[in-house]
Order: sequence, then C-alpha cells, then structure tokens
Amino acid sequence: MAIPESRRLRALALGLIGAGFAQTIAADDSLTVLTLDHYVEQRSAVPEIEGDTTLLYVRERVQPATIARGGSLEDRVVLFVHGAGTPAEVAFDVPHGDFSWMAHLAGAGYDVFSVDMTGYGRSTRPPSMNDPCNLPEDAQRSLDVGIARAPCTPSHPGPATTISSDWADIDATVDYLRELRGVDRVHLIGWSLGGPRAGGYSARHPEKVGRLVLLAPAYQRDSSTDQPTEPDTRTAMGSQSRVDFMNTWNTAQNCPGQRDAAVAATIFGEMLASDRVGSTWGPGIRRAPNVQTWGWNESVVGRQTTPLLAIAAANDMSVDPARVRELYEDYGADEKILIDLGCASHSPMWEGVHGVMFAATLEWLRAGTVGGESAGVVRLGYPAQ
Repeated sequence: MAIPESRRLRALALGLIGAGFAQTIAADDSLTVLTLDHYVEQRSAVPEIEGDTTLLYVRERVQPATIARGGSLEDRVVLFVHGAGTPAEVAFDVPHGDFSWMAHLAGAGYDVFSVDMTGYGRSTRPPSMNDPCNLPEDAQRSLDVGIARAPCTPSHPGPATTISSDWADIDATVDYLRELRGVDRVHLIGWSLGGPRAGGYSARHPEKVGRLVLLAPAYQRDSSTDQPTEPDTRTAMGSQSRVDFMNTWNTAQNCPGQRDAAVAATIFGEMLASDRVGSTWGPGIRRAPNVQTWGWNESVVGRQTTPLLAIAAANDMSVDPARVRELYEDYGADEKILIDLGCASHSPMWEGVHGVMFAATLEWLRAGTVGGESAGVVRLGYPAQ
C-alpha cells in the first residue's frame, strides 16, 4: 500500500498518542467515548485546485479500551460518508441525547470515523466557494435580509467538485485509516449522495472495503457510466439557511413524535459552527459544493460483491424509496439486505426511529444479519412493531 511518508508518520504519531492516552486513563473511564480530530493531507483531484495540497477533516469517536487493548481492529473500523449538503460530523455525530450514530457504534467497540469531502465542513474549500456570486440567485438575495439585491455574475462555471474528486478524498482517508489502525479493510456507511460516493468508491476499490451500509442512496439506474461531456449549468455551490432547514424539518413528519425541535436546533447550530465563512454571510448559512456525478449505475452495481445493507426510508421526499429498492435488486452481491424503514424521512438518524436503525446497522456489521435475517427485505420502524 503506497502511502506518502508524511501521512504515514502522522498516522503513526496519532496512533501512539491515542494508545498512550488510553493507557493512562482510569479503568472506569476506559469505556468513555472519546472525540479525536484528524486532518488527512492529500494532493487534490478537485479541478479548480488540482494538484494542490489540501486537508480533509476526519472526526474519530472511540473508546480508549478499543484502541488500547492491543488486538487487531480488523472488521472494527468504520468510515461515515456524508451526503450533498450536511458535513459528516454534523450528520452522524449529533451532540443531543443518543442521536449520535458514530457514538452508538463506538460504544459497541468500533473505531468510528467520518470525513468531510473537499468543500464541506472543516475540510479545505475551493476558492470559488468564498465568492457569494457563485451561489444561486435566490440564495444571493437572501444574504441581504430586507434588501432587494441584484444578483452578481458567477466567477466560476459549473459545480465546484466532482464525484471523481470525492472518490479520491475517500481513498486518501481510507488509506490513512488502514495505516493508522493496521487493517486491510474499512466498513463504509454513506447517506444520500454518500451512496454514489461510498458505493462508487467500493466498486473501484473492493479490496479496501469490508461491509457497506447505504442510507437513502441517490442511485440512478440509467445514469452515465463516464463523465458527461455536456456542460453542467449549476452554480459552484448551494447553501442552506435556518429558514430553509426548518421548512424541510417541519414538512418531513409523518408519524407522531417523529421529530424533536430541540434536535433541529442542535443540528443547525452545528452546521453553522462547521462553516466559519458561511456563518457570517447574511443571516448565517451552511455552504456546500455542487457535485457533478457519474459512474454508479446498473452496469456498475451489478458487478459489485461487497456485502450491502441498503436502507429505504418510507416517507423520504428527497430519494424515492423505489430507487433504493432498484439498487437492492440490481446489486450483484449475494450478501445483501434491504431495510424498509417506517416513520422515517430522508434523515432518520435525526428522528425517533434512529435507535432502531442504529441497532440494525450494528447487527449488520457484527453478524451480517438484520433481525436475524441474512438476506431479503426487512421491515422496521412501523408503528405496529
């Protein structure tokens, strides 16, 4: 495995620091779930900054006992991959009650990481994202509250990043974790656009991936195999304000008690904290690059053999559950399960059904089953259950 010397040495140093700290902590604290920050250095594949040295923010949640016990961590290293808008540490490590998916798995003995793709959260952002003229016109207008602002001309044509640069980000992170923890494979968990990211990466590097979990993956059977040649007319980036976020939050409820406003407040606060520039624009926004995608369609997934757990949220208004079922049907592995998750919108990790989904994910990583079933469709989260 060819890993740059600087990255290898930094990984080794972090590993020694973590082990040393765990050895000095009191025995009663060995099951405390720690939060550790990493930054992975790489040569960027983002067209705008191709070849530049950039940093990817990686968060780790782990018990000291997990990294201090001395045994192999093979099959116990997990990497979360986020979707189109929300940074990974915000999506999967919500600091409210028991809503952290990362902490749930870490508490069960896994070494759990998440990564912000280039342009998201605390990772390097392409320069085009610092120009508000590269927002859509309606988002530009919202920056000057109460003022009829004329939109300015974008300085960057098309999306800021690509699915190929995302795959390069994942590969740099996976190699870093393999070296850091001395394992051959890493489990991947992706949400929404994290489906093409993690699923497409797995198709290209199956030797580095253990098990795959895809929540509401944005799968399109008939999408292009290769990078499209026609221009992508979208802006470099999009954004989300508190009003945008709450409008989505309030319209995505289909069951009593499905969502808690206190959780929403925590999530959006974490979003602004992850974006030190966007948080100062207008009323405060969360920026995210638009991404040109390709390369994860019926012909690609039909050849995939990595064990797959796909999760379709019954009330998802962003990714039709039928598309998740199509992925399950097309996927080439014999070892695959589809969860039909009731009382759930596009983001069930933030909803009342989160505990059911977290438990199912843990069972899948441990045993390759859900509810004792090793294949087929499993219904979870419906009111009668």
